[in-house]
Amino acid sequence: MTEDVGMPLGALPELSTVSGLPRARRLTGLALAVVLPVVITTGLVALGPGLGLAGDSLALLLAVIVTALVGGLWSAILCALLSSTLLNYWFIPPVRTLEIGQPHNIWTVVGFVVVGLLVSGVVHRAATTASTAARAAAEARTLSEVARATLRGEDALPTLLEQMRRAFGMTSASLLRRDPAAAETWHVVGSRGPDAPREPATADVHLPAGEDLVLALSGRLLGSSDRAILGAFAAQAQALLERDELARSAALAARLEASEGLRDALLAAVGHDLRTPLASATAAVTSLRSRDVTWTDDERDELLATADESLTRLASLVSDLLDLSRLRAGVLTVLHQTLWLDELLPPVLDELGPDAANAVIDLPDELPAVVGDAALVMRVLVNIIGNALRHGGPDAAPPVLTGRACGDRVELHVIDHGRGVPERDRERIFSPFQRLGDTDNTSGLGIGLALSRGLAEAMGGTLTPTETADGGLTMVLALPTDPGAEQ
Repeated sequence: MTEDVGMPLGALPELSTVSGLPRARRLTGLALAVVLPVVITTGLVALGPGLGLAGDSLALLLAVIVTALVGGLWSAILCALLSSTLLNYWFIPPVRTLEIGQPHNIWTVVGFVVVGLLVSGVVHRAATTASTAARAAAEARTLSEVARATLRGEDALPTLLEQMRRAFGMTSASLLRRDPAAAETWHVVGSRGPDAPREPATADVHLPAGEDLVLALSGRLLGSSDRAILGAFAAQAQALLERDELARSAALAARLEASEGLRDALLAAVGHDLRTPLASATAAVTSLRSRDVTWTDDERDELLATADESLTRLASLVSDLLDLSRLRAGVLTVLHQTLWLDELLPPVLDELGPDAANAVIDLPDELPAVVGDAALVMRVLVNIIGNALRHGGPDAAPPVLTGRACGDRVELHVIDHGRGVPERDRERIFSPFQRLGDTDNTSGLGIGLALSRGLAEAMGGTLTPTETADGGLTMVLALPTDPGAEQ
């Protein structure tokens, strides 16, 4: 879809080197230069000698002035010569001859021609000045549009090419880049209009726009003044390409920097958080296999429980890492199921163990069903309710789970009364391997909230933190409602 750039086709007026007037006016002026003197002379001859030579001269001079106003310099010269000839032939004695009987009538004819030329010169100068001013104004508007296009986003280059095509009244415009490996091969960087040129040889006009870059236009040939403005378009096109290349380089550098930071954080997390449960499990199994020590049944059960707990924790950490990588790669499978939050919360609290028994569930009976993946919603709830339990503190009030319908979404609020998180740090807690406020390394890799927000967004929802009114942090999980579910 072509963007409306607000510039009419052929926005730059053509400068005439002949009279500064449009071609149509010049042709009309030439016609008047022939017709008006003949018509006025016919009328004066029909009236007879009542006006006298002065009146006849003024009438024909009026024809010269009108012709000069309409057709400019050359039309006025033609009209003045023809009018002076008719004046001499029909009204200066001896009439009906081209001879001038009295010397002072010679000055009448000369003065007639001079006045006609002066008037036409003034009109010509005014028309040329007006044409130049119109051209300058159009060029200023065009260059302003070019500068504005340079500041636009991804569509800046197509917009620039469309402005160029319209400004010069061309049918199509292309920006071409020469293939460094094959000098005769050109690639189209961008184009606008039908049958846009694919190489400079097929264009009516082409202009270099930098190293191995050419602007190519089809439609008509351009004069030198138009080529000067086209040079400004070429410079802007080159600047746009350089800006886009710099932006791509900066984006790549930012991604590399982020990947480097993520890799360092991952290595640090793997170096400790994954090694710790693995070391515990290994120690427990090694102890059980040792023949140098005789273990009682209780000690053996305790070692087995330690190994089981450590391996379960290790499996959970690895599962979170794998799911986070699937989210980042966009390959996580998400089901669209009808879910009722009041049915999901009890098994979530059971999974969190005895610490979650005191959590308060306060959901309205008319809370609508939501659309999501049951397993993923439960993982999100386990993470955010687990965080509320862990950061609430032993003396704080238990977490409160409330919900409400909000437009086409259902919001579940997980409210804790712990230390809370400063507003400036609330987005940081969703960064992978970020454990803001944790004082030990037993709480996981620090990817729980990053994974939870990613899972919520994968289901079309959101996960946002807000401040609890009387202190603490409230996590708001919003999921789309299921309009087809029956209450």
